[in-house]
Amino acid sequence: MKLVIGIVRPDKANDVLEALYRAEVRGFSLSRVQGHGGELDRVETYRGTRVKMGLSEKMRFEIAVSDEFVQPTIDALCDGGQTGEVGDGKIFVVPLERVVRIRSGETDDRAVTPLRT
Repeated sequence: MKLVIGIVRPDKANDVLEALYRAEVRGFSLSRVQGHGGELDRVETYRGTRVKMGLSEKMRFEIAVSDEFVQPTIDALCDGGQTGEVGDGKIFVVPLERVVRIRSGETDDRAVTPLRT
């Protein structure tokens, strides 16, 4: 099992959602986050003063999946989130030690995206 974390542009979140749906990836968390990566620093005007904007708005998808769904999840995040420009985001894949579904008590693979049969 893995936790796939995808950081994407806010305007690409719906495209990522559609790509995840097409890949049959179900169950995720979505958060609005701020961060700084390879984008050039933006300078904006705020109340007549030029301000250097250091952080960019991003959307963070957290998706716990069985091993078989790792690559389809990565592909969906890339397909939905890619513009080809600096600042498209990153994907992190982290091992999961244990997962428990609170409702039923199911654990591990049974508690995350179902295994394909």
